Parts: sequence; structure tokens; C-alpha cells
Amino acid sequence: MTLKSEARARRKLVLDIVNHTALALVALAFLFPFFWMVSNAVRSNAEVTAIPPHILPEVFEWGNFAAAWTQLPFGRFFLNSAIIAICVTAITVVVSCLSGYAFARLKFRGRETLLLGYIGTLMVPPLMLIIPLFLIVNKLGLVNTFPGVILPISFGTFGAFLMRQFFLSIPMELEEAARIDGASRLRILVSIIVPLSMPAIGLLSLFTFIGQWNNFLWPLIVMTGADNATLPVGLTMFQTQQGTQWNYLMAGATLSMLPGILLAIILQKLIYNSIALNAGMGGR
Repeated sequence: MTLKSEARARRKLVLDIVNHTALALVALAFLFPFFWMVSNAVRSNAEVTAIPPHILPEVFEWGNFAAAWTQLPFGRFFLNSAIIAICVTAITVVVSCLSGYAFARLKFRGRETLLLGYIGTLMVPPLMLIIPLFLIVNKLGLVNTFPGVILPISFGTFGAFLMRQFFLSIPMELEEAARIDGASRLRILVSIIVPLSMPAIGLLSLFTFIGQWNNFLWPLIVMTGADNATLPVGLTMFQTQQGTQWNYLMAGATLSMLPGILLAIILQKLIYNSIALNAGMGGR
């Protein structure tokens, strides 16, 4: 090996060490809040508020998770959040696939103008829509009902635009072959386009589910009472006039993260396998 090759290899090794160290530090910075939440979840409330704080609890109180679950109707909170998040995700995926296919494949007058107007709604801050949406929901008599929470937030622009962009990357020849065989537009979408679009559908499902699972403001406005509360709203019930039960609040927040983490792990496999399948078809 020449001196130049050795110097190049040494320089590459140093750069790799620096890059991996920087990435590790960034990862630790992002993971520390989650570590601190779990650490506080297994402490006594007095130790959570102790000054100076300790990185690790002196006594691990694993019973905080069971106490947080039983002190409030956490099972009901989980069920409410699951119903809302699953329904919104399902409706969003179906509507996004249909509208994305229409913008990507169907040719009709004013399509590009309609698409620009559709995308333009992304510039509207969501908070500006809260009052108009609530007035509509109230007028329809859907306040304090699941349809009142689910329907107004199930028809977003981002999903349609995401699916449209992914549909454009699918070879047109596949659709033309299916049309020659007599397949309808809907059959093509369900049997060909959707199976090839699982990476985008998985990503959209993950973003939508986690977003609605953690949604606080809209369920707080539409739903009232502990029986109708979702997890983010229910966690605030640990804050009372007597003070905040921080250890139970952190334990409840830790429990509420588990479904999102599990879904991310499942969909990560799905997205990876679908990308590998598409790469085997030529990467188109």
C-alpha cells in the first residue's frame, strides 16, 4: 500500500469517527427527553420535583404505571383515542388514494387549476379553521360525538398530494395493459396501483395515526366529559387544584407512546419490503 493510500484510508477513518460521533450526540440530544420522561415515570412525586434533580431515581417505583392506569379511566381514554385515530387514518387513506389517482391519471378540464387550489389550502393555518369547523359541527348536532371529531379532520390536502406524486412514479404501461384486459379504473386502482403504493400508504398512515393519536385541541373542543376524553386530554386530569401528579402524568405519557412506537415498527417493515419490491421492478 502506498503512502497516499494509507493517508487516504486514515483520513477516511477519522471522518467516519467524527461523523458517527456527531450522529451519536444528535441522537442522544433527541432521545434525552424520552429518557427523562421514563425516568420520572418511575419516581415518587417528591423526587420528581426535588432540586437538584437526579438522572436516575433513587427508588424505582414501577407501580406508578398501574396507579396511573387505575386512578383515571385510562382504558376509556385509550379506546377513544384508538377509535378516532383509526377511523381518521382509514378515511384519510381511502380519500387520498381516490383523489390522488384522479389528479395523477384522469384528464379533465381545469385539473391543474383545481390541483393548485387544492394545494393552496396547505397555506391556511389549521388554527384558523377551528372556529368555522366547530360552528358547522354544532349546527349539525355532532358536538360530543365521534363523527363530530372524526369527519372534519379526515379530508386533508397533504395525503392527496403525497399519493398523487407517488402514483405518477408508477409505470403507465401497467395501467394500459390492465385497460386492454378490460379492467375498470377502480379495479386498476385497487388491484395494481394501491399494492405498488404501499410505501406511500404506510407513510401516510403512520403520520396520520400518530398525528391524531396526539391530537389535543380538536377533541378538547368537541368532546366533553371524562368518558369522551382522549389520551392527550385525559392526561391533563392529573393536574388538579391540589397540584400536579407529575410521576403519574409521566407514566401515562409513557403508556400513551406505546401504540405509536409499535405502529412505526410494523410499518417500517412494510415500507422497506414494498420499496424492495418496487426496486425489483426497475425502481420506477
